[in-house]
Amino acid sequence: MKKPRISIIIPVYNAQAFLRATVSDVLSQTFQDLELILVDDGSKDDSYALCEAIAGEDPRVRIFHKENGGAGSARNAGLRMAQGELIGFVDSDDHIRPDMYEKMLAAYDRRQNEAAGGTEPGKPFLVQTGREEIDEAGNLLPADLITPEKECFEEPEAFIRSLLLYTGDASYCTKLVPRSCFFPAEKEPLLFPEGQLGEDFWLHMKMLPDTSGVLRIPETGYQVVHRRGSATRRADAAHFSRAYIDIIRHADAVEREIVPVYPALQREAVRFGLYERLDYLLHVPIDDMNAQNSFYTEVCRYLKDHFGEMLQSPWLTSKNKLYLTLLTAAPRTVRRAHRLIRGKRIQ
Repeated sequence: MKKPRISIIIPVYNAQAFLRATVSDVLSQTFQDLELILVDDGSKDDSYALCEAIAGEDPRVRIFHKENGGAGSARNAGLRMAQGELIGFVDSDDHIRPDMYEKMLAAYDRRQNEAAGGTEPGKPFLVQTGREEIDEAGNLLPADLITPEKECFEEPEAFIRSLLLYTGDASYCTKLVPRSCFFPAEKEPLLFPEGQLGEDFWLHMKMLPDTSGVLRIPETGYQVVHRRGSATRRADAAHFSRAYIDIIRHADAVEREIVPVYPALQREAVRFGLYERLDYLLHVPIDDMNAQNSFYTEVCRYLKDHFGEMLQSPWLTSKNKLYLTLLTAAPRTVRRAHRLIRGKRIQ
C-alpha cells in the first residue's frame, strides 16, 4: 500500500466521552492523504471498543492497545507504527480546524521548495500552527500565545529561547514533524521521555539543535480544551502535581545540556529555572517543606546560588522577584502567609 503523507497519533486513555468528536475532526480534514493511529493506553472505560468501531468505519484508522504507561509512552508506540513522511499529534479531547493540516502541509512544501537550493537542503524543520484555548462549554479563554500575523521562520536558538521565556509553544500537537526527526539516520530514535510530565518541552530541547528551525504560519488551527482533572499541574489548585518536579528537572537538564550548545541562552535558562522553582514553592505542601525532602532542599539551594542573577533578570516581574526574595529567606513562613492570603480572597 502507498504510504500516507501524514500520520496523526492520538493517545487514548478513558476518552470514551469525547474521542469520537476529536477523531471526526481528523478524518474530515480537507487534506485526506493521512493515517490516524489510535493508541489505547490501558483505558478502564470502553475507549478501546470505540477505537475498534472507528477503525471498522475508515480504513485510514489503525489501532494499538497497550498497558497504561502515560502519554509519552502511548505517543512512542504510535511513532513506531507511523508510516507517514510527516507526523502530527492530537490530544483525545481537543479539536482542530477542518483545514489545519492542508495549510500546514502547504507551508511545509513551499519552504521545502525554497530551501532546495540552499546550503543545507536536507536539514529537517518543523511547521507550527497557532492555537487557542477553550473551556468545556466552548468559551474562548485568554490567549497565552500569539499567532504570528505573517509566516515566519525561527532558527533553533530563537525558538528554544521562546520556550524558556514562555512566549513559544512547546506542544507537539500544533506541529507537523518530519519522521526523520524522530528516527534520524544512523542514530538512536529520538522519542518522548516516558513516566514524566512536560515531555513535549524536553523533546523539543533534544530535537531542535538537529533541525534548521520552526516555520510558524499565520493560522490558528488547534483548539486546546481545558477540562478539570486533566494531567496538568493546573487542573486543581488543591492538587500538587508531579509536573512541578518534572519541569524543574527539565530546567536543570537545559542548563546542563542545552546551554553548552547555545551559550547565549544561559540567562534565559536560569530565569526558567528560577520561575519553575517559584511555581514549585508556591504549590508544594507545607508539610513537605523540610530538611528530609532532598528535592525541596535542592530547590532552596538553587535560589540562594542564583540570587544575584534573579535580581538582575529582565524577564522576571517585580512580583516574581519579591516572592523569590522572600522564599529564599523564609520559605515556610512565606507559604503559610500565602495560604492565608489566598484563603481570604476565596472567601
